[in-house]
Amino acid sequence: MRKAETPRPDPTVIGSIVEPPFVRLPGAGLLFATRAKRFNALADYHELGPYLRFLAALSDCQHRLQDGLPDPEMPGSDVSARAREHGMPPLDRSRFIMDEALDATLHRLFSLAAEINMPDRARAALERSRTANSAARSEMLHAALTESIPIEAMADHVYVAAALQVHFARLAARFDPGRLVPVGDGACPVCGAAPVASAIVGWTGAHGSRFCTCWLCATQWHVVRIKCVLCGSTKGIAYQEIDGGTGTIKAETCEICRGYVKILHQHKEPELDPAADDVASLGLDLLLREAGYRRGALNPFLFGY
Repeated sequence: MRKAETPRPDPTVIGSIVEPPFVRLPGAGLLFATRAKRFNALADYHELGPYLRFLAALSDCQHRLQDGLPDPEMPGSDVSARAREHGMPPLDRSRFIMDEALDATLHRLFSLAAEINMPDRARAALERSRTANSAARSEMLHAALTESIPIEAMADHVYVAAALQVHFARLAARFDPGRLVPVGDGACPVCGAAPVASAIVGWTGAHGSRFCTCWLCATQWHVVRIKCVLCGSTKGIAYQEIDGGTGTIKAETCEICRGYVKILHQHKEPELDPAADDVASLGLDLLLREAGYRRGALNPFLFGY
């Protein structure tokens, strides 16, 4: 693992900097199809190829199940207004309850996932998730939403989390981005969940800016560069990468909180996907764990790491 040089401002961008938008809401209609394509592309040359192909198939299920789903139940305008006033996310994961749309999403996900070619253990986990009674299902949903998955049931919760990603992306897409406000370091402004990774983007109007992507609802929110996503510190920031890498995927480490979140250089390689490339760069996580750093991101496809 190689430690990059101390970050310095780039004088070449002076005069081209514009104020980026605070949030970019997900387009649930294409989000999972694009992710599936990226997982498949990564699988072609990766030592985790079989697992990445499984995740490509699961992402494709997430995409296909959306056709004809009921509209999700949005929080009332008073709830959103109160959340904005107090700097809280308008979707309260701790008090979330099942609605018709999520119920349909879960059943379709379980049905489509059954068609995937997968190991026996993964199929057994799917069957346990599919046949869970309503009380057990509610517990699984709560565990995934509060990011408190029991170690012995990590595999079972992958499918539940995949359904929740679809549901929350559909919810997030319906908000007014102009009404969203920051809610704290390392927290999504829509649902309060942790990021899966951050990325320096190449979008028009935001080129060179850094955005975090929520693991749950896929909302992207702006976080200034050379600042710890997790604790907000601007001191002790460094960038770690695997020797011989392309330089497009690094880990931003913080010596204050000893945490890290990966940073993807999408402006150099637009195909990079926060969720897919996070899984594919697991080797970097292993090296950072050995060095004593804490992973501050969450990815349901790395439950148990």
